[in-house]
Amino acid sequence: MTLPKEDANTMRALQGLENNSSSVRLRAALAVGTTPDPEFIGKLIEQCAIEPEFYVREMLTWALTRHAASMTVPVLLDEVRSERAQARSQALHTLSKIGDRQAWPAITPALLSDADDEVARSAWRAAVVLVPEGEEHELAVVLATQLGRGERETQLSLSRALIALGEVMLPALGAATRDLDPRVRAHAIATERLWRDPNAGFESAIEEAKRIVALGGAGQQEGQ
Repeated sequence: MTLPKEDANTMRALQGLENNSSSVRLRAALAVGTTPDPEFIGKLIEQCAIEPEFYVREMLTWALTRHAASMTVPVLLDEVRSERAQARSQALHTLSKIGDRQAWPAITPALLSDADDEVARSAWRAAVVLVPEGEEHELAVVLATQLGRGERETQLSLSRALIALGEVMLPALGAATRDLDPRVRAHAIATERLWRDPNAGFESAIEEAKRIVALGGAGQQEGQ
């Protein structure tokens, strides 16, 4: 029995997403995104959770954004509760790219403080995109609880998320510059410097902040 051409193409694309070759998986994701079909959504999300290659995951996310948000967002919201860290991280990343604020209630404090750094970083980025107008200050307060966490890459992600919220984050950041934990103080001071000078490198900002903390100093006062 010969399959109709459309069914054969669908079967080929679905099989391509499971191929051992990352270049084949990449082409399959590109094909799916080029001709979106709701039939592919489940497989795309399933592959996001296990895909080992970053650039293929990015193509899978792009393919999902090519489908109607009304069909992808509900499935992605289920995925952010997955036990698999990569599934949570990639679902959050995709939600940030779709930008549908109906997803905001899924960005819980638990996700913003997820034990997995990649999940937390994806949650921070998604939160900044999805936060409703007027709730930025509350988000900044929650994000500020994560200051001092992780290595440079994680800290830079958090600094960028706070800075993206704008001036509403300054009170929370100012309070953190007086925290008892020197890592928190240094991270807050470095973020303050990046806020004032976006062209400053994070590495130099954090090293300067560490020197200030070592000398017993703090950042600028709130509002200055």
